[in-house]
Amino acid sequence: MVTIITGNRGSGKTKVLVERVNAAARDSDGNVVCVEQKRKLNYAIPSRIRLIASDDYGIAGYDAFYGFLCGICAQDHDITDLFVDATLRIGGRDYEALAAFLKKVAALEKHVTFTISEDKSRLPAEIFGFCEEVVF
Repeated sequence: MVTIITGNRGSGKTKVLVERVNAAARDSDGNVVCVEQKRKLNYAIPSRIRLIASDDYGIAGYDAFYGFLCGICAQDHDITDLFVDATLRIGGRDYEALAAFLKKVAALEKHVTFTISEDKSRLPAEIFGFCEEVVF
């Protein structure tokens, strides 16, 4: 299941993501992973959560991003929740590529939540056919 948290920059998406990470840390029977572009959330989420900065691995573009997420899932089959902050800064602003990326991620059969810094009206409509949107 893929969940997206959309909104313009500064609208509180990361705060909602952190709340969801904390809830998953409290409720999950497995492992929880959070991916961000740069190390900013160190003090906002529990130390039990595996925090990964994509910049440490040179991830750029949706193909590399998808491979990166697959590698994370492959190395730990006990992951129940995967959270990603700053999706467009990691993958880019090609919205058709974003839609294809999210469709492939949905096939991973993990609960994955992304923040997307863009107004919903500018994103491809097909994304909302297979992604759950968080409205806040």
